[in-house]
Amino acid sequence: MITRKRLAAGVCGLLATLAVGLFPSGAAADAADAEPSSGPAPKVDLVLDVSGSMRTRDIDGQSRMAAAKQAFNEVLDAVPEEVRLGIRTLGANYPGEDRKLGCKDTRQLYPVGPLDRTEAKTAVGTLAPTGWTPIGPALLGAAEDLEGGDGTRRIVLITDGEDTCAPLDPCEVARDIAAKGIHLVIDTLGLVPDAKTRRQLTCIAEATGGTYTSVRHTDELSGRVSQLVDRAADPVVTPVATEGAAQCTDAPQLRPGLYTDREEFGEHRWYRVDVPPGRELRASVSIAADRAVDDDYGVLLRAVTVHGREIVRGAEAGNGRTDVISTGLRYPKPPLDDEDDANGTGEPAAETVCLEVSSSFSAPDAVKKTPGLPVELAIDLVEGPDEASDVAAFGLGRGWWPLAVLALAGLLTGLLWGWISRWRVAVWRTH
Repeated sequence: MITRKRLAAGVCGLLATLAVGLFPSGAAADAADAEPSSGPAPKVDLVLDVSGSMRTRDIDGQSRMAAAKQAFNEVLDAVPEEVRLGIRTLGANYPGEDRKLGCKDTRQLYPVGPLDRTEAKTAVGTLAPTGWTPIGPALLGAAEDLEGGDGTRRIVLITDGEDTCAPLDPCEVARDIAAKGIHLVIDTLGLVPDAKTRRQLTCIAEATGGTYTSVRHTDELSGRVSQLVDRAADPVVTPVATEGAAQCTDAPQLRPGLYTDREEFGEHRWYRVDVPPGRELRASVSIAADRAVDDDYGVLLRAVTVHGREIVRGAEAGNGRTDVISTGLRYPKPPLDDEDDANGTGEPAAETVCLEVSSSFSAPDAVKKTPGLPVELAIDLVEGPDEASDVAAFGLGRGWWPLAVLALAGLLTGLLWGWISRWRVAVWRTH
């Protein structure tokens, strides 16, 4: 006799089989076969504010300190093996009113090196909100923590307020660190920040080519810190400054790489990329809100031909919970054939693709509109998908058969579920 459990198992098995067929595991196998990097070990120093204001309970119903501890535990569990990580505190030890002593209150909680996750978690668990906010001295201490070696170096500063130890301006400290040419990047995260804190943390990050992020939820904090730690393990790419044009014909020609620009509110900027036959264009854009902006905004990235016909687009919307919004697109250029032969020479004829970046940011009248918002544009040209491969079927304009299979799977599932329902009713009536 067929039971309900067996029927449910059969339905799950059918869907699992379809999923395996639709989404091959080749990418996972490739990742598993990848060899670990043998380059210099990247270093990261997490600098955590433990000042008295971290007692404030406004992050998911708990204190800022509790949210930071929870996020740190999640981050420490996910640190890549090759990363040498350390933790430094500021405002964790001196509870008094003596400014001179309070502004020296920064220490290395866990040394930069191979990570013992249990030991690091235990150290973080002992912290309690205590004193001042000496951001400048903490940054100087973190720079010393990261000395030596040829790997990438990154400071991740997490604080809920601006520095309380002027005249040692932390923004000037960051500029001095950048001027040393030691390729040290400082990323800043503001926990429920006010306008002054936001300006100061943005200045610190921009001085070293880092990023600033506003955080209001625990998952945002753990996700962003984990992302920055992972980024330290990636090769350093220095963005190239460029300036988009008002129309495609005047746009700068971009090669694969990372580019930065500034875009005014409501402005459209154009760039050009040559895509050879058999190659796939992959482009992504991120726009950062480095000042107070209105809630509800979006970013649009379009690829069009030189004649104005849209090829593909990517779009994303935000609602004020994040300071960076991103989107991307892919466009595979078909391989060379006889019609593409440039003057019979056999040379591939590249197609010029115009990329348009636009956004829907707005801001209160009191906010300065210039300079424009920072834009980061990534361009890559990779080998196009093989026409005979499974992955090729998911390329743009060739996704009809997966949709048909999914529709068939939905139909079969619906029929099976209907049969199960009628069988249950029949069984219930017989009893």
